[in-house]
Amino acid sequence: MQTDLFSATGSKVKAFTLPASLFDAPVNEGLMHQALVRQQSNRRRSTAHTKSRGEVMGSTKKMFAQKHTGRARRGPVRAAGLRGGGKAFGSKKDRNYEKEMPQKMRHAALRSCLSVQAKKGAVLVLENYPETVKTKSLVALLGKLPVEQGRSLLLVTAASHAGLRLSARNITGVKTVSASYLNPEDILGSRHLIFLEEAISAAEKLFGKKESDGQPTSPTQPTQPKKTKTAKTTKTKTAKMTKTTKTTKKVVSPKNPKSESPTPHS
Repeated sequence: MQTDLFSATGSKVKAFTLPASLFDAPVNEGLMHQALVRQQSNRRRSTAHTKSRGEVMGSTKKMFAQKHTGRARRGPVRAAGLRGGGKAFGSKKDRNYEKEMPQKMRHAALRSCLSVQAKKGAVLVLENYPETVKTKSLVALLGKLPVEQGRSLLLVTAASHAGLRLSARNITGVKTVSASYLNPEDILGSRHLIFLEEAISAAEKLFGKKESDGQPTSPTQPTQPKKTKTAKTTKTKTAKMTKTTKTTKKVVSPKNPKSESPTPHS
């Protein structure tokens, strides 16, 4: 897949070929949705809290006797069925919203997100950017690039780039992230993605689909058909077993051999 490569001054240098393992992967919308919900759920914090019957103030004594009052059976005043009592099945502040997802599924979802944006033509590549911190120069650069001003924009660097991060932090709608922190929410929520040339190789090294994925580590050997037992082999085996049993039998000698043939008395 082809895109444009721009210099730090905003001029077009040449056509850039995006790696197919990262930007031309099969799109799995269900996997993308699952990864996005996981990311938002892991960021969620439980703040709402309702008191149960054990947390509400009040006596734990039974209000009146169980029988012989003519009224319905009633427990303590802190029961959930009474006004001012505890809340049954209410929201709790210690609830955990975290979701798990295997690494291969997360990487596949990220490749799908990048492929969707690449097919829309929203991916651009920047040759480099200086380390100087100047918001005015970054705004002038974005004005020369084929991006919509005022829309959400994601700048992807190979590692921590202080000049680009500090220059873009005061521009509305512009966010800077390193390649190792790419996530579905930032990718799908941005109108344009601007990668530094070094960030493309870094992202491919981290999230690109490798040839060994999904293949067995060692080639499987063809299984040979099992030999069926014939009647002759079974007969020979039984004959061998009988011979071995005969040879293994021990001959027990008598303790007193003279007792077998007693001598006559004189």
